[in-house]
Amino acid sequence: MEIFLIVLVVIGALIFIATAAHLEKKRATELQSLASSLGLSFRRAVDSTADERFARFAMFRRGRRRAAWNTIHGALSLGGHEIEIEMGDFRYTVESGSGKNRKSRTRRFSYLVAHNPIGECPETIIRREGIFDRVAGVLGFDDIDFESDEFSRRYHVSSDDKRFAYDLVDPRIMEYVLETDPPALELDGGLLCISDGRSRWEAEEFQGKIDWVGGFFERWPRHLANSMADEGRSGDDS
Repeated sequence: MEIFLIVLVVIGALIFIATAAHLEKKRATELQSLASSLGLSFRRAVDSTADERFARFAMFRRGRRRAAWNTIHGALSLGGHEIEIEMGDFRYTVESGSGKNRKSRTRRFSYLVAHNPIGECPETIIRREGIFDRVAGVLGFDDIDFESDEFSRRYHVSSDDKRFAYDLVDPRIMEYVLETDPPALELDGGLLCISDGRSRWEAEEFQGKIDWVGGFFERWPRHLANSMADEGRSGDDS
């Protein structure tokens, strides 16, 4: 009886591994098809450099054995701009316990990183409001509030430069975010990252994220773009 149970466990484990491998292969095929339809490159193999290239975003610095895979890369015409993007899956390993009780767990999430065609930005984060944000607000560590009560209730906004955040999140951007409810987005330097850092998107969801990026840059406030361009020219002159 004991041997029979062991055999059942082994068979179950093999079925689980085979099913997982089949689903991963199917996902890679779907993402490769998406990349081909967009004229972009696709790389299924592991890329161990993504955590360094995107180190400015905290989600890429978590844990150990960090790596990207199923990577789609290239330039697209989005929102009236030619934008270089990279998107795919990312994983890292976290460890807990010690000695014989030490355990490792691999976490995976999907992401889209776009080069900002407008210019360099201070670190600015827009994400859904959470219970800990509300607790922090009670303690006096509030996020940036805006004229729209609905937007301020639903989204947490933080920035190294509050003036920039107020200029960026104008009524058009607020309306767009409220209507589309994107995953967390973060601007830092010349990059925009979209990801909640926790979950993987279905293959068909990647196209939706690309479209969202185009809509976001299309609605970028013109006065802010102009002031960023002026600052860029001033920096070049100096």
